[in-house]
Amino acid sequence: MSTASTPSLWEIRKAVKPWLSDSSQTILFGCSGGADSMALALALYLEANGTKIIPVVVDHGLQPGSAQVTTQTISKLKDIGYTQIESAVAQVKITDGLEASARRARYRVFQQAIETFSPVAFMLGHTKNDQAEGVLLGLARGSGTKSLSGMQEVSGIFIRPLLGIDRTTTEIACSEAGIEFWNDPHNSNHDFTRVRVRENILPLLENEIGPGIADALARSARILREDATALDEWAEKVF
Repeated sequence: MSTASTPSLWEIRKAVKPWLSDSSQTILFGCSGGADSMALALALYLEANGTKIIPVVVDHGLQPGSAQVTTQTISKLKDIGYTQIESAVAQVKITDGLEASARRARYRVFQQAIETFSPVAFMLGHTKNDQAEGVLLGLARGSGTKSLSGMQEVSGIFIRPLLGIDRTTTEIACSEAGIEFWNDPHNSNHDFTRVRVRENILPLLENEIGPGIADALARSARILREDATALDEWAEKVF
């Protein structure tokens, strides 16, 4: 595949490549079938260089046809070239909102896969847009420094190599490679606060203040995370 004809995919490949230096290890990654995770799947497969890469597909069972989406995602992963693919149905018990409950159930599936395969890392497809949305939601809640610092690129075994890449790039990367991705209906459901931030608030800020809001919010998250880490280290030395 020519890098000249796939500049967006090449950008994602460059983002994952530093994490694939040891071919003797196993790496897992979560794959929903959406643009972010399918672009991650493509990049990891192309850059694996002997590293064993295993996708983990989770069916949350929250929408009609979710099992079919899982089957289609597995089929697309096989088309890319993956031969070992893990899938499971998450047991979602809604206690404090659909998103938070689904996330907990998803991570329980991820943890089971981690215990089974003992990978060196588990990769997630969160992008710069996810980071920006999270920071805005934190500001709306009046959160402190740790919450506003957003997601970490490395959090224990979990790695988010695409935090510096925007969602448009992942969508274009899939198009460049001829991979169809799934558009989760929940991502356009305005009952969810994050969707309203994504589709209403961020575009409004871009129009009224100027382009680059997502970049600025992600940069602020990084600065706050560095500050929070420094404060924690200082407090540990003092106390």
